[in-house]
Amino acid sequence: MRVWALLLMAGLGVPGPLVAQSGATSAAGQVQLHQQRAHQLLSEKKPELAAKEFAAVLAADPNNLDAEGNLGVLLYFQKDYAGAEPHLRAAIEQQPSLTKIRALLGMCERRLGKTDAARTDLEAVVGDLEDASIRMEVGLQLIEIDSASQDLARAATVVETLRQKAPTDPRVLYAAYRIYTDLAGEALLGLSVAAPEAGQMYQAMAHELVRQRDMNGAITDFRKALAADPHLPGIHYELAEALHASPDLKLRGEAEEQYRLAVAANPADEKAVTRLGDTALDKGDLDGAAERYQQALKLAPHDADALIGMARVSTEKNDPEAALPLLERVVAADASNVQAHYRLSVVYRKLKRPEDAKRELAEYQKYKDLKEKLRKIYKDLRLEEGVAEPDKEGR
Repeated sequence: MRVWALLLMAGLGVPGPLVAQSGATSAAGQVQLHQQRAHQLLSEKKPELAAKEFAAVLAADPNNLDAEGNLGVLLYFQKDYAGAEPHLRAAIEQQPSLTKIRALLGMCERRLGKTDAARTDLEAVVGDLEDASIRMEVGLQLIEIDSASQDLARAATVVETLRQKAPTDPRVLYAAYRIYTDLAGEALLGLSVAAPEAGQMYQAMAHELVRQRDMNGAITDFRKALAADPHLPGIHYELAEALHASPDLKLRGEAEEQYRLAVAANPADEKAVTRLGDTALDKGDLDGAAERYQQALKLAPHDADALIGMARVSTEKNDPEAALPLLERVVAADASNVQAHYRLSVVYRKLKRPEDAKRELAEYQKYKDLKEKLRKIYKDLRLEEGVAEPDKEGR
């Protein structure tokens, strides 16, 4: 009650009680008196008594916007939803710009089982509410309404609205997780019905196996996808990534050729170009690696993997001064980049900056542990869902 009541009373945007003027009629004077008493009782935190005064105002002046809005608010928080609804609606009809009142009307309608009306009113204001707590409450209620009706696309739109305003709020992130997971499942089911033998079906199955860390199974499905449609966008890069992550050394050795095929199919694929740089670097070809990383950075100047790769080349060439700004750019854009923190610790050691090296090593360990924890949580979730973990060889 406290957050809503205080904000709504102050934010109705309608005139408060008027000061009595000479010549005022007796009826108008009574309206002013009841209105003054109502606001005084609100300031004294006596909402039940204030509600009676606002009702008296409306009895004498049925179009009094201040009384309509405030009485609707007070009745809502007394859980008299049927009584609150007509007052909230009357206030909106008089002044449609009252976004907080309309938000409360939508929540009132939901309590009364008027789902369609509730959705209409909540959708109308969720993007315009400035108060963070009210916007969050309205948005989460909208998501619940849309999810219950299986309108996942609509729910996803609300999630994005909330994420723009509160990107780290756990309630928003959880809602995003649930909605996007359900959307993915819905899309996969639709794909399996519409085109069970299509390359995209095998590609989707491979992605699920990658999520389960079953790389050998994923490779099998990526190959089936490639056989079904050799022109699938990104298929060579995705197959290469699975091959590169395989515990089987023979399969891992096939990754480079797939990266080359990915670049041949799409010369603007900076990810595949970067991976070719990594391959050259692993072979000790520093100049070849630098050429690939520079090519990738021309395509995507902020690509973290290419920046880290170029920093590795500079470090290997004993030029830590050149590596430092590249890694600092990565960390500035993404403080959780584990590899960048580790490489920074190496660079700082070479630059004789032990305290900075120690700090970066601590950051590396912190984010590494966090990612391991998240990986374990995901593993446990998959096991709870009945998904078998792959064995040590990835099967």
